[in-house]
Amino acid sequence: MRLPEREPQSLDELLTNAAQLAGLTLGEVAKAAGIVVPAHFKRHKGWAGQLLERALGAAAGSKSEQDFAKLGVELKTLPIDMLGQPLETTYVCYAHLTHVAGLQWQDSNVRNKLSRVLWVPVDGRREVSPGERIIATPFLWSPNAQQEKLLRQDWEELMALISLGKIDSITARHGQYLQLRPKAANGQALTTAIGRAGQLIQTRPRGFYLRKEFTKMLLKQQFA
Repeated sequence: MRLPEREPQSLDELLTNAAQLAGLTLGEVAKAAGIVVPAHFKRHKGWAGQLLERALGAAAGSKSEQDFAKLGVELKTLPIDMLGQPLETTYVCYAHLTHVAGLQWQDSNVRNKLSRVLWVPVDGRREVSPGERIIATPFLWSPNAQQEKLLRQDWEELMALISLGKIDSITARHGQYLQLRPKAANGQALTTAIGRAGQLIQTRPRGFYLRKEFTKMLLKQQFA
C-alpha cells in the first residue's frame, strides 16, 4: 500500500483512504509508514491510533482540534473482539477542572470531538500480536438527536459535580454512556481543580471516556 502524501482535502478523499485500510494488518500499515511495530502495547498504548493518524494523513496542530480539523473529523480506533464487540472504553479528551463556570455543552471539547468521528475498528485481542491485528471497515459517524441528548445529559451531570468541587467524589459509575476517569501517564501526575469550599486543590488529571455500551450501539447501528 502507499500512504497519502498530504492531508485529505475532502470527506470523499478521507473515506477513500480509510476504505483502503480495511483488511490490512497493523504490521502492513506500519511497514508502509516505515514504523517499527512494538512487541506488545503495554508501554505503547495509543500506538495503533498514532499509526492510523499517520496512515490517513491527519495533521491536527492542536489536541483541542479534531484530527482532521479542516474536515471537522476526529479519528478514533476501536479495539474489537472476534465477534465485533468493543473490548474497552474509548478516550474522548481531557477534562477541564477549573474555569468551568458557564461552560455550555455546545461549546465543550467533548461535543467538538464527537460531532463527527471516523471510527476504525481494529482487532484488539491480546492473544494476537500487534503486527497481526487486522483493521476492519472504517465508518463515519455523527450523533443523532437521541445520542447527543444522552451524551449531553452525562456531560452536564459530570460538569456540575466538577463545578461544585466534588471532583474526588466522581467515580467511573457516574454517567450512563460518558464517564470521567483519571488520565495520566502515572499516578504521580497532578493538576489543579476546584475544591468543595471553592479553593484550588491538586488532583489527578481526568479524561472523558465513552463506555463500551455506547460504542457497541454504534457498531450495531452501522453493521447490523
